[in-house]
Amino acid sequence: MPSSARAHLKTAVSTIDRFAMATGKLIAWLVLAMMLLTCWIVVMRYGFSMGSIALQESLTYLHSTVFLLAIAYTLKQDGHVRVDIFYRRLGVNRQAWINALGSLLFLLPTCLFILFASWDFVVNSWAVKEGSPSSGGIPAVFLLKSLIPLAAILIAIQGLGEVLRNLLILTSDASDKTEAHHAD
Repeated sequence: MPSSARAHLKTAVSTIDRFAMATGKLIAWLVLAMMLLTCWIVVMRYGFSMGSIALQESLTYLHSTVFLLAIAYTLKQDGHVRVDIFYRRLGVNRQAWINALGSLLFLLPTCLFILFASWDFVVNSWAVKEGSPSSGGIPAVFLLKSLIPLAAILIAIQGLGEVLRNLLILTSDASDKTEAHHAD
């Protein structure tokens, strides 16, 4: 592969990775907010016998946001569950092939499926500005549902980054393979 093409691929991978890292760090603050909110709800309920459906639902909203928007960050960190009985024993090239083909054959098509399958679901929710089914709940279920296609887009972008990273590994010389494989 020509060095200019490699440079462009490295830039693309680096940009995608920085985006996933920034998203992950931003979303991590929501975990702190979720913890503080949980403590607040417990204190209000058991200390003062006061409750709020909107506060309870906000925990669901925060949890959904963390789970759905941190999924690309988790992929970047190689934090998804992997049964690697054989994988860890393979060389860098074979691991790169497995990662690239897995992303191309499974991850990216699944992201496209989720995106298209959720589209009408989200559009219909926006059309009626769907709110909470509970009285006193958060009137923004349509925003919560919007996280589904957004998560598919974010993980597809990171999946593309993983394909490009593994392409760089497969087309690099032996000295670059270890460095490219372990690059953050």
